[in-house]
Amino acid sequence: MKQLIECVPNFSEGNDMGIIKQITDQIESVEGVKLLDVDPGKTTNRTVVTFVGEPKPVIEAAFLAIAKAKELIDMSKHKGEHPRMGATDVCPLVPIANISMEETAKYAHQLAKRVGDELEFPVYLYEFAATQPKRKNLAYVRSGEYEALPQKLTQEEWKPDYGPAKFDPKAGATAISARNFLVAYNFNLNTTSTRRANAIAFDVREAGRVKLDEKGKAVLDENGKKIRIPGTLKSTKAIGWFIEEYGIAQISMNLTDISVTSIHVAFDEVERAARERGIRVTGSELVGLVPKQALIDAGKHFLCKQERSLGIDEKEIIKIAIKSLGLDELKPFNPNERIIEYLLETDQNRPLIKMNLTEFANETASESPAPGGGSISAYMGVLGISLGTMVANLSSHKRGWDKQWEKFSKIAEHGQSIKDKLLHMVDEDTQAFNKIMDAFSLAKSSDEEKQIRHKVIQEATEYATKVPLEVMKLALESMQPIKEMAEFGNPNSVTDAGVGALAARSAVMGAFLNVKINAAGLDDKTLATAIIEEGTLIEEKAKALENEILKIVNDKI
Repeated sequence: MKQLIECVPNFSEGNDMGIIKQITDQIESVEGVKLLDVDPGKTTNRTVVTFVGEPKPVIEAAFLAIAKAKELIDMSKHKGEHPRMGATDVCPLVPIANISMEETAKYAHQLAKRVGDELEFPVYLYEFAATQPKRKNLAYVRSGEYEALPQKLTQEEWKPDYGPAKFDPKAGATAISARNFLVAYNFNLNTTSTRRANAIAFDVREAGRVKLDEKGKAVLDENGKKIRIPGTLKSTKAIGWFIEEYGIAQISMNLTDISVTSIHVAFDEVERAARERGIRVTGSELVGLVPKQALIDAGKHFLCKQERSLGIDEKEIIKIAIKSLGLDELKPFNPNERIIEYLLETDQNRPLIKMNLTEFANETASESPAPGGGSISAYMGVLGISLGTMVANLSSHKRGWDKQWEKFSKIAEHGQSIKDKLLHMVDEDTQAFNKIMDAFSLAKSSDEEKQIRHKVIQEATEYATKVPLEVMKLALESMQPIKEMAEFGNPNSVTDAGVGALAARSAVMGAFLNVKINAAGLDDKTLATAIIEEGTLIEEKAKALENEILKIVNDKI
């Protein structure tokens, strides 16, 4: 699965869109990066840019943008309402999918080092990338702003993490970080009272409210500081306001770490706090973009409350989340426009599985050599585990089996996971074949070109051998939940489990044919032998499991 990170650089220019366009052009010049948003502010004289992609392309795009900002923005002439200290003021990296915060912080260090070494101005690291505890706080790093840099850079305490400890009047300094994804999330209330909305906000936000005595005055501690009553939700900030456009009050909340307080946890807690004050949450509003997992987690949360199976397609889970959270109360919520991962998907990435059944069959039957047996094997595996998953979902909702819903739900979730991986392999097998064809088309006029061509052919052949081997592994894995459904699932669907087993075994055997023919082209015969031996063992296990499952099915029939 692809690792995705988001980058949100803030550039100290919000009025001259010609300058901003030159900077964003640098970002868009990098293949594998998608520019999601450009948000200029005239009063702040600052533009927030958002783009996303796999780590290496994102780092390259960030570096090019920072270099162009250094070239075009002169901080000695900059004025604006927002705190700032450099042409690229901050450049945070945010883990989005399949990557840890620790890995993201390492990429932040890579970017900071390159900026410091090649562009030769001071770079500081903050939040999860910070090298010193006090530098975790951006406000501390940026204290005194641009104007304080000449003096700060003469002090050992302010030695930059990367780059020279010298003042660059044009570029200033840049702060780079790894941080959590921030979600701006508003709750719609059945009241017009900002005061009441604020009361609920103070109940739940982490900072809570100031403690008051019976006369309404702030209670102080022994040091003369105001005592606060903390709210119930960690890693949140919130206030109440009135939205004239919709004629309602809202609680506006920032979730600063959705791994601590998720969207659905915040919704349930605000709903509870509102109800205690005689107010109802009628829906909610997500501002900007959101990671897919946040809505999947929310959908699963509400499915669990209903004691319904979680093993359904992710689009259906997201639909449950949208309806349960009331995200479409004020205006339509289109997941394809609001979920980061969906914005990155294109039909070019997944041409086969985006087809309907007739289109897929027609493309397979055409004179084109791809999709071939490898992709069809993967798709047989998809159909096999889909049948097993169907039986699990039917069993989860079977009348009289209510106490077993969770057991069947877990099996269905496992099945959905295998199905999604096999769906990916349908296109992956065709792309592996295309890589071999591309390799064979390389020039071979000189000895050097022949060596390069041979190396590329071998790399493509190894990849084309390992893709169907992975299909074999996944199809074999799918046979265990299929067997469980044949044994313990809804007896009315036992033949569906049997057909699923037949499809899964066919997927294993079909993929193995592709493994063998591709392995024959490998120069590394030790690797080829090891792959064939592994494939042979998988095929034997699949045939044995098929026999076991068909015996169960036929006995029940």
